[in-house]
Amino acid sequence: MSSAVSPSEPAAIAPPSSWPPRRAVVAWIFFDWSAQPFFTLITTFVFAPFFASALASDAAEGQALWGYATGFAGLCIALLSPLLGGIADRTGPRKPWIAAFGALLVIGSAMLWFAVPGSPWAVTIALAGFVIATIGAEFATTFNNAMMTRLVPTERLGWLSGTGWAVGYLGGLLSLAITLGLLAADPHTGKTLAGITPILGLDAAAREGDRFSGPLTALWFVVFVAPMFLLTPDSPPTGLKLAEAARGGVGRLKATIAELPSLPSLGRFLLANMIYQDALVALFAFGGIYAAGVFGWQTIELGVFGILLTITGTLGAWLGGKLDDAIGGKRVILGAIACLLIACLGILSLSADHIFFVIPAAPPVPGDGLYASLPEKVYLGLGLLIGLVAGPLQAASRSLMARLAPEGRIGEFFGLFALSGKVTSFMGPTLVALATSVFASQRAGLAVLIVFFLAGAWLLAGVTVKRAP
Repeated sequence: MSSAVSPSEPAAIAPPSSWPPRRAVVAWIFFDWSAQPFFTLITTFVFAPFFASALASDAAEGQALWGYATGFAGLCIALLSPLLGGIADRTGPRKPWIAAFGALLVIGSAMLWFAVPGSPWAVTIALAGFVIATIGAEFATTFNNAMMTRLVPTERLGWLSGTGWAVGYLGGLLSLAITLGLLAADPHTGKTLAGITPILGLDAAAREGDRFSGPLTALWFVVFVAPMFLLTPDSPPTGLKLAEAARGGVGRLKATIAELPSLPSLGRFLLANMIYQDALVALFAFGGIYAAGVFGWQTIELGVFGILLTITGTLGAWLGGKLDDAIGGKRVILGAIACLLIACLGILSLSADHIFFVIPAAPPVPGDGLYASLPEKVYLGLGLLIGLVAGPLQAASRSLMARLAPEGRIGEFFGLFALSGKVTSFMGPTLVALATSVFASQRAGLAVLIVFFLAGAWLLAGVTVKRAP
């Protein structure tokens, strides 16, 4: 199929004649810092485990409900991506879209404060707020990613992507440290990790510190996303009106998809990205919930775990960006997937009183201290491995996309990359939720992810990394 542009179709936005100053690049990087607390505090280490342990009737039901909510949000993203991505590509500027979906992130996160344990509407409010915030966070991130090819030359994309992820992890780390040290307390002792009563008069018994992770995420985003809006240049407008862009956006996307058979490596990469990103989303969504259910970890244990994991994630993302530019994104991704497979198998081999399926170990005992049992120590080590390789996997994926896309059409194919990362993003969490429900087992739910990672690695192995003409 011809890729020619019709007379009524705006021409592809040309690359910048000169690259923006360093402050513009730094401001763009701070988007990752502003958005990361949503993924660190809400989806992984604070609110999700709180939901499973304090709002749902039991941990398995909590994991299932959280999985269905994550899956529903992913389905909404998949259905909206073709239309919105096409409109944004055809109209030019990305910042209006980031602002609109950033507002959803703020509103949904703030709603989580009202999920009060014991309230008849607590579960509904929590899930609704989570879905709204997830849609906002994912789309805002997608449109922010589409700006990166106008900030640095192609040979610097690995550095830019890896640095962004590393800075994002640091933002998540700081927000988690603030939450654990000052806000969220052990409901039994009433003390935070710093050994103090929660500030702002937060009630530990009502789990107000855990719930405050929502408003904190909202405020954090508003404050730290501002530099990107003020200092980072946006794509120029094409002159096409919104209604015209909406009418033609989906058709243009269909034409691009139809062209993929002539770009086999690019199509294979998009399919691989779709599958392994789906598994990674699910792994992070359920990691904290799994630990809360199997080991009985509360906010403090989960929070310290999150801090340690985020430290390794920061280091991994920074080193991964350098490794990406040195050996290529494909090798970085395959190595990361191999490590994630090892981690998944290791997690499935653990229970409260066993390691590696058959080796008995003393179970956790209340009052023994953090991670006192051997299974907890092994889980901690596997979590740190996940943190070390997750950043490089995601950073290398977006830089590899920029290297594979045809010259002069990077923006168009980044839209397709965003779609591939979201079009089935509901499948992993939903299948985890279904397996958890059917077998009434958290371990059965996570076993699904091994198949996803294997399929993604097999597809990626056949990709030839050479820019399309």
